[in-house]
Amino acid sequence: MALTGCNNASSAQRGASQHPSGSGVPDDGILRLGQASPPQNSTMKASADARFTVTPTKVRTGTRAEMQRSGLKEEDGSSPQVPVFVWSTLTHKSGTPMSLNDMNDLVVRTNQDQRTRPLIVVMGEAQWRDCPDTDYNKKLHAGQSEKICTAYLIPEGQTAVAVELSRGFYQMPLQWPVSF
Repeated sequence: MALTGCNNASSAQRGASQHPSGSGVPDDGILRLGQASPPQNSTMKASADARFTVTPTKVRTGTRAEMQRSGLKEEDGSSPQVPVFVWSTLTHKSGTPMSLNDMNDLVVRTNQDQRTRPLIVVMGEAQWRDCPDTDYNKKLHAGQSEKICTAYLIPEGQTAVAVELSRGFYQMPLQWPVSF
């Protein structure tokens, strides 16, 4: 089995927030876990008219033992990693049906300002005790929601400090700080 996670080291400093007034989002883009994002526009051609919200509800950093029990094999020479689990509710608000994969665009930011995308299992399956598999091809229609758990990998010794949702190049990402 092999695994991969996409990491982006420290991003460049971002400019001031550009939130339209009345968006329901504070100017700094910081929300609380359990608070839904404002409706987001689909970036997929097949569902260009669709809108959805993302609500991260819980974040837990796993242990090295969970990583070892998962069935995933780390690449030779790579630094030890631990899982981070993010529970979210994805809600399709309007437009063409969308797959869960098209709505799940969250990243985890660590205390070392490293950003990591969801774990992609290339071959085989990862088994996480508290984070069941999700069928990301499942399509939601307007008004439907799905509760999911997504696994991320971060370097051992770092901690997750926020979950972020990108909103393109011209707006700061939405952030849900993690407190333990």
